[in-house]
Amino acid sequence: MAFPLSPRFWRRTIDLPPPAVLSLLYAGLVILGALALKLPWAARGVPATWSEALFTATSAVTVTGLSVVDTGSHFTFFGQLVVLVLIQLGGLGLMTFAVLVLTMLGLPVGVSQRVFLREELNQTSFADLLRLVRQILRVVVVCEVAGIVLLAFVFVPDFGPWEGLWQAVFHAISAFNNAGFSLFADNLSGYVFDPIINLVIPALFVIGGIGFIVTSDIMQKRQWRRYTLHTKLMLLVTLALIVWSVVGFAALEWNNPATLGQYHSIAEKLTASWFQGLTTRTAGFNTIDMSGIHDATALMFMSLMFIGGGSTSTAGGIKVTTFVVLLLATVAFFRQRPNLHAFGRSLGREEVMKVLALSIVSVMVVMGAIFTISLSHDGDFLDLAFEVTSAFGTVGLSRGATGELDTLGRCVIILVMFIGRVGPLTLGFFLATKVPPRIRYPASRIYLG
Repeated sequence: MAFPLSPRFWRRTIDLPPPAVLSLLYAGLVILGALALKLPWAARGVPATWSEALFTATSAVTVTGLSVVDTGSHFTFFGQLVVLVLIQLGGLGLMTFAVLVLTMLGLPVGVSQRVFLREELNQTSFADLLRLVRQILRVVVVCEVAGIVLLAFVFVPDFGPWEGLWQAVFHAISAFNNAGFSLFADNLSGYVFDPIINLVIPALFVIGGIGFIVTSDIMQKRQWRRYTLHTKLMLLVTLALIVWSVVGFAALEWNNPATLGQYHSIAEKLTASWFQGLTTRTAGFNTIDMSGIHDATALMFMSLMFIGGGSTSTAGGIKVTTFVVLLLATVAFFRQRPNLHAFGRSLGREEVMKVLALSIVSVMVVMGAIFTISLSHDGDFLDLAFEVTSAFGTVGLSRGATGELDTLGRCVIILVMFIGRVGPLTLGFFLATKVPPRIRYPASRIYLG
């Protein structure tokens, strides 16, 4: 028998494309998680059904947060621990975790393992991979430990030392990994005005969502002019999206009695807008009832969830840099520029082609999933579209349709969550593979617009 970290295992799997192997590893983790959640001692009372166990495991591994059962009341401490482990492994990345284990044990990391690690971290070379992994570990440990300590000041007084500490651990890890899982039936609605919750939780999922490449760059250089183009674009556009989502949510929901309209003071409305606007693109936590938001707000949230977070982060979506390149390509077209420029650097045709392919395939996945679910479910169309987009972006915000889905609907959401987590890696690998053309065809033209 070949164990997952043994040389024999890597020799057998090296013939497969690295993203295919990573997808199989994630699928294997989902199956193991579902088996663990199906155990009698994982649930309180009636054990979880296979559908519930598989859905929850997939949502945890893909750090989505959508759920068909209440995590806090349905699962025991063991079941919640299983969910938390799946969140940590899924958010950190299986190959990153495996390399960390090998490094801590003093074992060599071979070329085959580095190939898979490079694909998981979305890198183009082997240079400094191990250094990046160590920096990722430092960021994870520092952020999660700090989050646990700070959140303990909120939960320990409310639930006692042990239960409060567990609440702090669960929510800190869930927040940093942009999972959106909560042990409360109403998510974090009970803490809508708590200052620690409104500062610590957003800080955790923003740091986890901008990408480990960005955090590594900031830790090393610490000067704006020395940052890479990727880091500059991520920081600038992330800030712009945060301002847009917070201000947009406040403007659209200010007088809605089901959301911000229920609060009387401006400070309360701005506090709720701050948290809900920040969490929309990646994290999936909510302090406001999502079923009560206006349709216009739901559409704005869907666009933000589709964009998602940063590359090599714990977030999903098409990624912020993909969105930026689409905008730059549009500007370059209307200005009749042959190349894309940003911060004194240019982007090549290959990046534009890859972005276009990723975006089109992502749109097709989302539209196909909405169409399939609509065939078997008679719920509100916008609610269904919202759930699918949330699943693809691995966000986890819900307007209540997930719990009402039939078996087909749950299977579709499971597949979309899985694609949202591993799909961009697989697509990026195949799109980056160059096949030299054997035949050159004469140029022609088609009429556009």
